[in-house]
Amino acid sequence: MASGYGYNGGRSRCYPFWQEFHKCYALADKPEECVLQRDDYLECLHHSKEIIRTKTVQDEAHKQQEKRAKEAAASKKKADAAASSNVPRLNVVEDKAKATASA
Repeated sequence: MASGYGYNGGRSRCYPFWQEFHKCYALADKPEECVLQRDDYLECLHHSKEIIRTKTVQDEAHKQQEKRAKEAAASKKKADAAASSNVPRLNVVEDKAKATASA
């Protein structure tokens, strides 16, 4: 952190995380005790975890969308096959014209 000031003056968005990390580091006996504060500060700066989470959600959404499209195509294919079956040609189902004429 260079100065602690943001682009428009005032504190930067990550300054509170920097203060927590700095305070922990100053009071700690071992630097390893401040790993959580360091991770919070670095996440604020770079958003690496947020980017990974967002990409995971987007990938899952694309997978589900492709799955729905495949299911819809399979359903349409099945419906088309049923519509063009041999059942009407075998006189199992009467034509609408014959059914209304005999009524």
